[in-house]
Amino acid sequence: MIRVTNLYKRYHNFNRDSDWVLRNVNLEIPTNISVGLVGRNGAGKSTLLRLIAGMDSPEKGEIIRDCKVSWPIGLSGGFQGSMTGRQNVKFVARVHGDEKELDRVISFVQDFAEIGDAFDEPVKTYSSGMKARLAFGLSLAFDFDVYLSDEATAVGDREFRKKAEKAFKDRVGQSSLIIVSHSEGIMRELCQAGIWINAGEAVWFDDITDAIKAYHGSLN
Repeated sequence: MIRVTNLYKRYHNFNRDSDWVLRNVNLEIPTNISVGLVGRNGAGKSTLLRLIAGMDSPEKGEIIRDCKVSWPIGLSGGFQGSMTGRQNVKFVARVHGDEKELDRVISFVQDFAEIGDAFDEPVKTYSSGMKARLAFGLSLAFDFDVYLSDEATAVGDREFRKKAEKAFKDRVGQSSLIIVSHSEGIMRELCQAGIWINAGEAVWFDDITDAIKAYHGSLN
């Protein structure tokens, strides 16, 4: 269970405080339900995902996680540029995993990312797509109760996107997902429930289709 209680979030500019991105958000997200976040661009979907991941802190309120939650899949900002892809994977594996699992994690990421010899070159030489592939594979190398994704299935060429979509489908039933995606088809296929974010508020729907309908209705 992920419990969000009386959550408020805004960002502080140099001269003034911005409006609330999220305000008075109260949610209970079961670990056995996959959820799609829907809303306009800038509504706060990615912000809520980062807060759930623990990568950002609320202004007010709290988030309680009674389960093991991933960082957002595909996030590549945490890599050390002067280290190779292999070295970065080793570092993360040692922090989050077990020494006994080290070889398995490295092998999984190398195979999944499909970046060839670049795996042993400095990450600062990678294209953004290569970094995203590496990050995607690294995220899936660990067993989480809940996987978070912010447009992760949009990474790479058509074949890699198919691979990414299959990886998500394989996770459904074993773990749950909380995803942001511009593809409503992906969300309908992978998610049961939905959260519609509008004007800083978050509304829970037991059916992802109803959440998408609410979002479409707000555009009229």
